[in-house]
Amino acid sequence: MTPPPALAIVLALLAASLMGTIGVFARFAALPAEHITFYRLLLGALFLMAYMLLTGKGQQIRHKPSKRTLINGAMLSGFMAFYIEAIEYTQMATVIMIIYLAPVLASLFAHFVFHERLKRSSIASVVLALLGFMLMLPVTSSQSLYDNEILGYFYALLALLTYCGFIIINRKPSAASPYQSTLVQLSVGALCLLPLVLTTPLVPSLNQFAWLLAIGFFPGFLAILFAVKALAQLPSVTYGTLSYVEPVVVVALAWWLFDEALTTQQMLGVALIMLAGMAQGYLSQRHSASKTLKDCPT
Repeated sequence: MTPPPALAIVLALLAASLMGTIGVFARFAALPAEHITFYRLLLGALFLMAYMLLTGKGQQIRHKPSKRTLINGAMLSGFMAFYIEAIEYTQMATVIMIIYLAPVLASLFAHFVFHERLKRSSIASVVLALLGFMLMLPVTSSQSLYDNEILGYFYALLALLTYCGFIIINRKPSAASPYQSTLVQLSVGALCLLPLVLTTPLVPSLNQFAWLLAIGFFPGFLAILFAVKALAQLPSVTYGTLSYVEPVVVVALAWWLFDEALTTQQMLGVALIMLAGMAQGYLSQRHSASKTLKDCPT
């Protein structure tokens, strides 16, 4: 049963908002990035498996995953680990906005590799996003602060690249259900990080484990559940537009909890990146719709 459109919009907004809490929880957990990401993926997978069993979807758990889904699990673990590592060195708002360049970067990749030619409007959104990125570059007179910022940007760019790979691989429809794909990706991502966790063993304190449970449940499971349910009812361009609530939530939480304020120049960069991303989503959806119409027999 799919939710009605109004409820689907609410679920999409909740999914984006919950995704935006990972940076806050990660800072309070105060653990290495690979440990936080491992627990987020592992606990998220366990919560999702429990949900599938309780809702009569247990028969979907046992299936043969595709190679594409397995690769995407590795991309997911890299993206999450690099994101958490990046916020150790620079502002959460900066990191999340760099990551949200991914849809634009994916369209550039598709242009050169898949020969999906960019139109003038798409090129304009790419230029707009790059301009926004340039406006968000760090400006400081302190060399040590600048070095830290650059390191943060380096990890943020790695997160961007892995997230872009995640988007590109997910471009083609999968034979598996969204629940199956998500469960496999979460599980494979956790397995990818297991060797790193075992080489630097840490026993979380009771307080840290409480934050890890929150990470596994809210951005790890509940956000994904809401996203799956919303995507079953909403067009992808609508969902993509609503997902831009996530960086807004990140900026607000970073300002409220950690006193991280962006400069006017950086805020302008945020606005340009968000505008470019939403425009790119709309253009991609329109291109897909027109292509479908052409392919349909008359």
